[in-house]
Amino acid sequence: MTTKKYETYYVPAQSHWPIVGAVALFLIAVGAANYVTDIKNSTSGFGGYVLIAGIAMVIYMMFGWFNNVINESMAGKYSHQMDNSFKQGMSWFIFSEVMFFAAFFGALLYARTLSVPWLGGADNNAMTGAVLWPEFTAQWPLIKTPDGTETTGMGWYGLPLINTILLLTSSVTAHLAHVALEQDKRPQLKFWLSITCVLGLVFLYCQGLEYAHGYADEMKLYLTSGIYGNTFYMLTGFHGMHVTLGTIMLIVMLIRVFKGHFTPKNHFAFQAASWYWHFVDVVWVLLFVFVYII
Repeated sequence: MTTKKYETYYVPAQSHWPIVGAVALFLIAVGAANYVTDIKNSTSGFGGYVLIAGIAMVIYMMFGWFNNVINESMAGKYSHQMDNSFKQGMSWFIFSEVMFFAAFFGALLYARTLSVPWLGGADNNAMTGAVLWPEFTAQWPLIKTPDGTETTGMGWYGLPLINTILLLTSSVTAHLAHVALEQDKRPQLKFWLSITCVLGLVFLYCQGLEYAHGYADEMKLYLTSGIYGNTFYMLTGFHGMHVTLGTIMLIVMLIRVFKGHFTPKNHFAFQAASWYWHFVDVVWVLLFVFVYII
């Protein structure tokens, strides 16, 4: 008769990082809302400063909290049970991100499939549409706002297509890096992970060029350009923020790889960053189809 072996479960000491993160997210929410309002009203308020303070606190929290976790992991304090806890936590985090983007995609589809046709007279609604918005043309993208301001729709070719190729390629290189880690091939791991980080940075650079092009005089595609400008910048902007976070995570993983961290059997931090990156890639494919093409 064999005796069942029980694992020790490390319980960390009380930490101040969760409350720091909560305050940071609160500042980001308040700052972002006021910043958008300031842009719409062409006023100089405090929203931008609060937003920057919140982002700075998030960065401080991430560096401090992740440093504690890395030190505990390298000290051998984590067991298989702890790894399962991390996997469950990361899975729920990605699920929350799925619901986050689902809300924005839902708003986009609601505007396109219900609101725009309704204003155009669909479902015997010609009278209401004529009163609310005379001479309204039910088409997407809405390139003319009720006050007569005109904008231009962003095409799918050019920078958006290049960014799609970049992210799809980065997903492949991230997978190759993961496979190399599982096979304990450190040179290949460093190479493919480095390529993934570079592709993420190039994506962000190209998105910056796209925004500059949108705000140029020839397009005049602003955040205040009606429902189309709102949904375009909210979806692509939040996705860009997630790509930024994912790129930072991959760069941290690359630094740890060069320091000799991770083994074929103990590398959940790398795996979590890989999960997140693949999620970001999938969201971009959906975004590319529903925002740029359809």
